[in-house]
Amino acid sequence: MAEYPAHLAHTHRLFDGRTVTIRPARPGDAGGLHELLNGLSGESRYLRFQKWIGAPSDKLAGYLADIDYDRQMAFVCTASEGADGKIVGDARYYVSPDGKSCEFGVMIDDAWHNTGIAGLLMDDLIHAARARGLKRMEGQVLAVNPTMLRFARGLGFAIRPVPGDITAVRIVKKL
Repeated sequence: MAEYPAHLAHTHRLFDGRTVTIRPARPGDAGGLHELLNGLSGESRYLRFQKWIGAPSDKLAGYLADIDYDRQMAFVCTASEGADGKIVGDARYYVSPDGKSCEFGVMIDDAWHNTGIAGLLMDDLIHAARARGLKRMEGQVLAVNPTMLRFARGLGFAIRPVPGDITAVRIVKKL
């Protein structure tokens, strides 16, 4: 496991005046990630994981907090200055077996939608993927998720069909 990249942490003042911290996830975040998952509406969990998830497990939260900073990277957004505030957003990538691309996902606390934190998280995630030498970032999005599709287009992702699957699309961005 690579060393924790503390130098990537920074604070932002949002347009509504609140301050957030964006920082790499760490193993101690399992509880905060569990709280984030548990606080999401059923629809938000469905759109993020593309299946219905009831009460999120400690195992899932632990998995999300177990980052090696080489083959995977994750950033969290904490509400309030400092690294130990409540986690209200998460964006992550996993390097694909080809070593040249990555699969990403993002989730935002329902109460924090439309605040700009998703864009902040994705900016840092894209920057980290480029710094890692990755050439392409991809994700699968449900076709019934127009908010994510608009967001992805705004970030420069191309939208492509998934052969044989009318329920989902691939979003792809050259880095």
